[in-house]
Amino acid sequence: MNLKKVFTGISLLVLFLGFQNQKAFAHCEIPCGIYADSIRIALIKEDITTIEKSMKEIEEISKSATPNYNQLVRWINNKDEHANKIQEIVSQYFLHQRIKIVEEDQKEAYAKYQLHLQLLHKMLVYSMNCKQTTDLAFVEKLRATVADFEKAYFHTH
Repeated sequence: MNLKKVFTGISLLVLFLGFQNQKAFAHCEIPCGIYADSIRIALIKEDITTIEKSMKEIEEISKSATPNYNQLVRWINNKDEHANKIQEIVSQYFLHQRIKIVEEDQKEAYAKYQLHLQLLHKMLVYSMNCKQTTDLAFVEKLRATVADFEKAYFHTH
């Protein structure tokens, strides 16, 4: 049996088993009234940078004639963990607590609501795409979408 296939199989098994015991921790949902939206955006940006670095390291290690599979698995886990963190913030913090439901008859507010939902959904999908690949195009799409959301969310007239 090809040694590379064995290591790849073992790596995938470790990845799968490693994610079986993950727990999600969200903001309180009481509601407590303690929100730090700009901090959440900063955390997302930091997670994106970490995903980008992880992708580059994965690509670099994969090119090696004798790849260090331990480090490869660690970088893959790191990339996926930070993508999960983004999904957690987008879902538990923004979608569950900060984006309020708006009735369709409130035209301007409803348009803003729809834009927020669209951008947050893109962030969730691009985070998922980052877990599925090392294509840096998804990092750039994610980064651009966060910038668009930040502009739309914090913009006031």
